[in-house]
Amino acid sequence: MRQEWTAFLKAQASGVLATDFFHVDTIALQRLYALFTMEVRTRTVHILGVTSHATAAWATQQARQLLWHLGDRTAGFTHLVRDRDAKFTEAFDAVFASEVITAVKTPPRSPNCNPHAERFIRSVREECTDRILLYDRGHTEKILRDYAKHFNTHRSHQGRTRLAPHDGPNVIPLPPVRVERRQAVAGLINEYRRAS
Repeated sequence: MRQEWTAFLKAQASGVLATDFFHVDTIALQRLYALFTMEVRTRTVHILGVTSHATAAWATQQARQLLWHLGDRTAGFTHLVRDRDAKFTEAFDAVFASEVITAVKTPPRSPNCNPHAERFIRSVREECTDRILLYDRGHTEKILRDYAKHFNTHRSHQGRTRLAPHDGPNVIPLPPVRVERRQAVAGLINEYRRAS
């Protein structure tokens, strides 16, 4: 089964979306749930929303907003990989089915079958949410969106030959020049760019 699943992910990578929830805790010990989707081919992450009460209806609405946000690019996707969380209902799957995207459920208790989503969760925790005090839902959503922006535009990915998701495939590294540092994600991460 594992080899078949790996073969499926590799064969369909250009048209796969991966989605999952992860939780974060605020300084008031309130548990919040974040829903995100990743475009597997480019590793582009979309933070769909943060809530203290993740329900099936809320998840379905976030799915609608994602497809609206993707617009014409929606046609490039054929599959959505998700786990068997109860919040991913038939209504959630129907949103994607309306755009001819097939929801594919991972086997029970098999987080390794959604490796791209799980790797993002590990990254966002290690690089962001484990290093900052989150105050409330609004603050958490802002920090996660800032991190997603950093993840998509600056953070290199080994699976993309050290390119960021929004880098063009024909990027040619420039010779060494003066570099300036900019802090991102509330000062947690340093980004380095060529000084002008």
